[in-house]
Amino acid sequence: MNPSEGAPPMTKHVEVMELVAQLKAAEEAFVLATVVRTVSVTAAKAGAKAIIRPDGRIVAGWIGGGCARGAVLKAARDALADGEPRMVSVQPENLLAELGVKPGENRDGVRFAENMCPSKGTMDVFVEPVLPHPSLVILGVSPVALSLATQARQLGYHVTIAAPAADLTDTPDADMLIDGYALIKLHEARRFIVVSTQGKGDEAALRTAVATDAAYHAFVGSRRKMAALREKLIAEGVDASALDRVKAPAGLDLGAITPEEIAMSILAEITVERRRGQRRAAK
Repeated sequence: MNPSEGAPPMTKHVEVMELVAQLKAAEEAFVLATVVRTVSVTAAKAGAKAIIRPDGRIVAGWIGGGCARGAVLKAARDALADGEPRMVSVQPENLLAELGVKPGENRDGVRFAENMCPSKGTMDVFVEPVLPHPSLVILGVSPVALSLATQARQLGYHVTIAAPAADLTDTPDADMLIDGYALIKLHEARRFIVVSTQGKGDEAALRTAVATDAAYHAFVGSRRKMAALREKLIAEGVDASALDRVKAPAGLDLGAITPEEIAMSILAEITVERRRGQRRAAK
């Protein structure tokens, strides 16, 4: 083989991996699709890679034409939704029949799709989602809030703390600090919000929390206190259904007493919510 004939694929590979590094550094979601096996005639060969964005665009690399594209893009969407990698095997109809599987069926962690192109080749593609760190937004700087921030950072969360600067007595362990409760330019990832003001700005923080999109909203305080705040905020025009989505008191019932224990119980509850889709996918 002429050495120059091998240069373009290598260049494409380097470009893909450079973009992977850039997207990871920018905390942006994407899928890395890699051809791991081919049989017979296929457009792409083992080792070919492509980067797929959440909107379905292939922004770098190449994994073949339309024969595999639809199945890989569907797998990419599903992977971004549940955070789990998967294998896609695109095969001609006769080989699927020999295996006793139908197009779209999953078996032993492999999703099968039919190759309807004349080439009738087989291509296995590993689809790996790369997601930004989950976002934990904490309103308040109570002892529970500060402990929650520290523990969450250790578990890989991107932590934002919002509270009036005057309430801060020390620099919290957080990726982002916001003066006050106006949540602007938040980290774009799956988001969890905890109000832990504990008497200082409860109403303002709770009003902001329920107006912010998140997979989980919680309030560190008793049911009685939350009920009183709910009644007051509804009277001020806050949507009752939004307030009803707030978990109060925050956290799993672990018998927690100290701020550190309460923070741990909240993170445990967030973990249950965060992993819910992934547990379903694994069954």
